[in-house]
Amino acid sequence: MKYIEFGLGNRWFIRTETELDDGTEFEEKGIARPIRFQSVYIRIWICKTVLILDLKQGFKFSKKGRFALKFIFGITSS
Repeated sequence: MKYIEFGLGNRWFIRTETELDDGTEFEEKGIARPIRFQSVYIRIWICKTVLILDLKQGFKFSKKGRFALKFIFGITSS
């Protein structure tokens, strides 16, 4: 699964995070191709609270163990 993200709070303004089948993940600067569109999401992370609005999965709310401030627009790809 690939997450192509645009926004403030990550290491790069545009990045791709790739999750492999074995559970490991890595990120790279820019957009990694090919893109096989699955969904679009907005992620807002304020302190330890994360709000995610995903067109495919709906609204999600979670708590994280670290403080961060992020505003991200993303595309989920396979």
